[in-house]
Amino acid sequence: MSEDWAAVAKAINERVNELGWRQRELAERSQVSQAIVREIQHHVVERRRSARTLESLSTALGLHPQHLEAVLRGRTPPAPGEPVMQRDNNVMSRLDGLERRLDDITDRLDDLKADLAKMIEHVRKTR
Repeated sequence: MSEDWAAVAKAINERVNELGWRQRELAERSQVSQAIVREIQHHVVERRRSARTLESLSTALGLHPQHLEAVLRGRTPPAPGEPVMQRDNNVMSRLDGLERRLDDITDRLDDLKADLAKMIEHVRKTR
């Protein structure tokens, strides 16, 4: 099954532009970290994302909860009023939760890396 993350990025960017939002606003409304929103929006890192992440972004953007998942899979997105298809796989649900935690850890590590770089630069300047 092919995944088209560039199409997801395009769909998000078009909708964000329609709404006149900034990246931070989408992150806050979807409760998805700004780093992950940035990665998806700019198609920087192509890694598997939780279906819940895409659902949160879709919902925050006023789309059907499974809109971005359909775009990712190259399917026609469901209309906003259509029912949500249930996922039967409990294992996938648990993996989604673990992936979310790993995304949070990655965000924290990125923040620490940036802070460390600032500290190193400061120390170099004071020598």
